[in-house]
Amino acid sequence: MGRPNDIHLTPQAADWLADPRVRAVCDAVASDGAGIYFVGGCVRNALMGRPVSDVDLSTPSRPEDVTRKCEAADLRVVPTGVGHGTVTVVSGGQGFEVTTFRKDVATDGRRATVAFTDDIAEDARRRDFTMNALYATPEGRVIDPLGGLPDLQAGRVRFIEDAAQRIKEDYLRILRFFRFSAWYGDPAAGFEAETLAAIAAHLDGLAHLSKERIGAEMKKLLEAPDPAPTVAAMEHLGVLQTILPGSDARFLPVLLHMEGEAGLTAAPMTRLAALGGEEVADNLRLSKAEANTLAEVAEAAQNGHAPAEVAYRKGADVALQAMLLRAALTEQPPRPEEKDQIARGASASFPLSARDLMPEYTGKALGERLQTLEQAWIESGFALGREDLLRLAGRRK
Repeated sequence: MGRPNDIHLTPQAADWLADPRVRAVCDAVASDGAGIYFVGGCVRNALMGRPVSDVDLSTPSRPEDVTRKCEAADLRVVPTGVGHGTVTVVSGGQGFEVTTFRKDVATDGRRATVAFTDDIAEDARRRDFTMNALYATPEGRVIDPLGGLPDLQAGRVRFIEDAAQRIKEDYLRILRFFRFSAWYGDPAAGFEAETLAAIAAHLDGLAHLSKERIGAEMKKLLEAPDPAPTVAAMEHLGVLQTILPGSDARFLPVLLHMEGEAGLTAAPMTRLAALGGEEVADNLRLSKAEANTLAEVAEAAQNGHAPAEVAYRKGADVALQAMLLRAALTEQPPRPEEKDQIARGASASFPLSARDLMPEYTGKALGERLQTLEQAWIESGFALGREDLLRLAGRRK
């Protein structure tokens, strides 16, 4: 069993302890006296007073035993990862992953061959960071097999035992280290020299990872309230250039400062645009929507168009993000009136249509004339009315 302590999760921080759906799963798995434990992020975040999105469970019971006991309790079981010891138990319409204690038998830097174990400490050792190797009983008593509580309380992201070995087991852990540092680490504490040395020695392992996995980690990292110190460390070690060739972290802290000044929060794609780089969308396997947003914000920030015009053409969200990015790149805070200009542009509606200029204009000439009038209307601050525009076009209606 883990190290003894008197720490319990509180009902306020872990309301899921009393959730009838969760209780039903725990009661079923423990019906023959087997242990059942909450593990990982739900325990970590509850201890930190942060929201919990997923409740994961771990047990020494084998998958077939978990299945038998849960089905006997009229719970549906889906063998989602039974080869690795995981089944999903559906309780009250919600799925909960229940995973048998495991230990690694072999790893190749991406995947692991596992064997089942009855030892909670062995299960803990196959995890990445000490703060993720925390367990809790159904009653909320915290179990700490590897000393993760002091690290969590100190804001110290620490690999379990040997950092180099953990990295070689899965090279994605390099990026996970920085992502967790951005979210859970104490920037004032810095990074342990031994950990950074282990990361620097294994940068080549990042080439083994899929671009999808790299992109997912980077997006999560950039969603942190202040990812700048972490990204700076990534740049210093060469991690950033390895995954984003041509990128530059110097504008990110400026962007974060501009966010605070403007009372806004930059979206991950805007923060990514501040980093720049070559073929970013491809290197991170962004979705089509993400790639479009990245391109639109970057282009709007650099093309010199007024915020109101950007809002009219691309919408308020793109205009606000472009305003922040432009402020960061020029190191000039947004002007106070820009938010109002963006709101006005986003709600503006061009009062002419092609039909208003026909039959005097047709074909290419019609499109060019309409475009010219629209630009004049935009430059007027959307003040020109329909009659004004028709006069400019040489028509009266």
